Amino acid sequence: MVNKRVPDWLNSSLWSSTPLEDDERPSRQSTNTTTTISYSPTVEPTLDPPTPPAPPSPTRVEPEKPPETKDSPSNDSHSSDLSYNDISEEVDSSTVDISRQSQLLAEISKKVINIRDLRRISSQGIPDIPGIRSMVWKLLLGYLPPDRGLWSLELTKRRLQYKQFKEELLMNPSEITWRLDKTRSCDKDNSKSESRGLLSRSEITHGEHPLSLGKTSIWNQFFQDTEIIEQIDRDVKRTHPGMHFFSGDSQFAECNQEALKNILIIFAKLNPGIKYVQGMNEILAPLFYIFRNDPEEENAAFAEADTFFCFVELLSGFRDHFCQQLDNSVVGIRSTITKLSQLLKEHDEELWRHLEVTTKVNPQFYAFRWITLLLTQEFNFSDSLHIWDTLLSDPEGPQETLLRICCAMLILIRRRLLAGDFTSNLKLLQNYPPTNISHLLYVANTLRVRSIG
Repeated sequence: MVNKRVPDWLNSSLWSSTPLEDDERPSRQSTNTTTTISYSPTVEPTLDPPTPPAPPSPTRVEPEKPPETKDSPSNDSHSSDLSYNDISEEVDSSTVDISRQSQLLAEISKKVINIRDLRRISSQGIPDIPGIRSMVWKLLLGYLPPDRGLWSLELTKRRLQYKQFKEELLMNPSEITWRLDKTRSCDKDNSKSESRGLLSRSEITHGEHPLSLGKTSIWNQFFQDTEIIEQIDRDVKRTHPGMHFFSGDSQFAECNQEALKNILIIFAKLNPGIKYVQGMNEILAPLFYIFRNDPEEENAAFAEADTFFCFVELLSGFRDHFCQQLDNSVVGIRSTITKLSQLLKEHDEELWRHLEVTTKVNPQFYAFRWITLLLTQEFNFSDSLHIWDTLLSDPEGPQETLLRICCAMLILIRRRLLAGDFTSNLKLLQNYPPTNISHLLYVANTLRVRSIG
């Protein structure tokens, strides 16, 4: 078989820096902003993919200052396989960032928001102004309708629905039995009023008995759920242990953990085909973090309810990845990993051949975690939020954008991968080095444009 030559676009000056170390990449400068956008408490039309952004600059606004979970890259002119060659581009790009921020603020201030324009602007990054990302994510996920006049009614309805879920699905069987008994007692003659609250042995139905093994038994179901609940509890306590928001003995952290547990338990009970799969807590964490830190007090107070519905919507595009019975199907995780392999072969056959043929690095060894956890474990928390801005902005769903970002991650470190063997490459891919997120997303968009062209 004749090897394809390296594509011309990979030989451009954009890819030509000399260093081999990716551990030292230019860090982004922080821009502090104090503007606050508040809001009180759809079916979107079919949209075209967002237009590719201009080449980015390392300068970006930092998010709500969550603790870093990986070492920040240092500033070094020999720090990346890919570098910027013209300082004027950074200045121009900073101007573009300010203009983009103004466009976003203008769009979300409209009475009826144009979701198509919002996706286009958000795909290039959401500014780290308190409350903005919370509002935009809810719009992108369809939780808020485009018409601001409907927000209050919609939020009230959804939050009430979640309250009902908690009352029905988080109730102990003893309390359920007590309520059933109370209902029956109300129908009895007043002469038996002294026996209310107690059931005689003959009145206890099979389904209400703690030792019942029947499928409809509330006690049998309770004991089956206990194992899942214990797993959720363990995973939630391990969620971002370096962040005080999620971890620690403070009452605030414990309340946040309890909210995450409630959401995952309710989701598991409402989706018996999937229930709970390890890793869902990592996907849930960014949503809850953003919504809980909303400066609008009412929105922060109902962060648990808002997060639940947005989590359900986000997971709807990836739920087949968590269903083991579908692993080998066309919608399963293995099929998605194969698509990533094909995408890499299309854009950089030399790198694809070295990884999968020469060094025999199966993409499942590293891409399974990348894809199922939406890259939440490969970058520090603040960088993950910026990646999610782009993922959630894709009108066709986040999966295609996710695969392009994964492919870009491979191309960004191609020199080190081409020079490595099985062991070094696997270690590198399972511990992805710090990188400039703006540049990573730009390369991912370049792949999209090339695929369309």
